[in-house]
Amino acid sequence: MENHTITTFILLGLTEDPQFKILIFIFLFLTYTLSVTGNLTIIFLTLVDSHLKTPMYFFLQNFALLETSFTSACIPRYLYNIATGDRSITYNTCVIQVFFIDVFGVTEFFLLAIMSYDRYVAICKPLHYVTIMSITVCRSLVLCCWMAGLLIVLTPLTLFPNLKFCDSNVIDHFLCDSTPILKISCSDTWFIEQMVIACAVMTLIMTLVCIVLSYTYIIKTILKFPSAQQRKKAFSTCSSHMIVVSITYGSCIFIYIKPSAKEDVDINKSVSVLTTSIAPMLSPFIYTLRNKQVKRAFNDSIKRIAFLSKK
Repeated sequence: MENHTITTFILLGLTEDPQFKILIFIFLFLTYTLSVTGNLTIIFLTLVDSHLKTPMYFFLQNFALLETSFTSACIPRYLYNIATGDRSITYNTCVIQVFFIDVFGVTEFFLLAIMSYDRYVAICKPLHYVTIMSITVCRSLVLCCWMAGLLIVLTPLTLFPNLKFCDSNVIDHFLCDSTPILKISCSDTWFIEQMVIACAVMTLIMTLVCIVLSYTYIIKTILKFPSAQQRKKAFSTCSSHMIVVSITYGSCIFIYIKPSAKEDVDINKSVSVLTTSIAPMLSPFIYTLRNKQVKRAFNDSIKRIAFLSKK
């Protein structure tokens, strides 16, 4: 990175109230612990249980890995800031945090789109499912998600080293994000801002179109099923994914629907708490509580561990 007038930032966090900080620390620590535990459990189960060696659980495994990585890029740093009282962060560290948060976030959107396509093939083309969604194809699709995330994030981020900070080094957020960083820069940020918006909108539209098309065909196919039991079973295989999609897209779209400029920062911080701590915590529970195979695999693993411990 180039030398700047200001090379260290101050993250204001969510509040200045000492007592409220303790509550926030406890809340975020609990949600982070549950999120990591839940997602790592899903990864473990999909690796060890033979019944979960299908494309759907392969994508779920990668989604759990992304959720763990995403929340780990956001929350521990803020917990450290609250615990130590040290709110400073260097420019390089800040840009690295922006990079990882954005890469994990964008890759997650593409993976959700791929997961919807997987459900489309499973329900609309069941006879060709094994052929279409082979392990080679699944790995290639996941690799494409990561490549898309990297390319989209690197495009505007390559311009960040040219930014200069002269008047303020205070970021009104609990993590490093592109918008609050650009707000305090004394450089002309119009072009970078447009690139950030364009990349975000492109990601949302591309993945959302894929999801909407997939579920349009899925719903049409399910409604043609002769029995109510078949329709219920087909809908249940998609319900968990649809809930996670609704939470993920709803929170991100909400950021762009701002009631006023004055409430902009507060809304962004509130939505960021939802996307970085609450959503990653809820995802594993949404998938496991509504999925008999995962619950069965979990119970089997507990029994095996208990049996081995008795030995």
